Amino acid sequence: MGLVGKHLFGSLDDVRVTFVEKQVSEDRAEFLQRLLEHNGFEVLLQEDKRASEEDPQLYTVAVTDMVFNPTIWVYQRRLKTFDGRKVTPDYWHQRSDETAPQYWKTRIKNE
Repeated sequence: MGLVGKHLFGSLDDVRVTFVEKQVSEDRAEFLQRLLEHNGFEVLLQEDKRASEEDPQLYTVAVTDMVFNPTIWVYQRRLKTFDGRKVTPDYWHQRSDETAPQYWKTRIKNE
C-alpha cells in the first residue's frame, strides 16, 4: 500500500481505525508497529485471511487515531526514528536508514 494520499479508515474488531498498510509481511508489520508505538500511537495488527496454507501470512496495520494519515506525517517529517531523527519516505519504506537529505533532494550516483 505504501504512502498514498488517501486517508483510509474503517474498523478492526469493532474498533474504528485508520489503516496504515494492508497485506504486509510480518517483518514489515513489526517494523511499522514499533515505529508507530514509539511515536505514541496505539497500533492494531490483524492477520489477513489466506487462500491456502501455502500462502504467506500477511497483516493489516492500523492505528486508533482517526486523524492520522501516514503520508502527511512522513512528508511533514512529524514521525521520529528510534534515535530521534526525522522519518523520511526512504526510512518509512525501509529502503535506507539515512534520514538526510530531505525528500525533495535526489542523489545522483555515478555508475
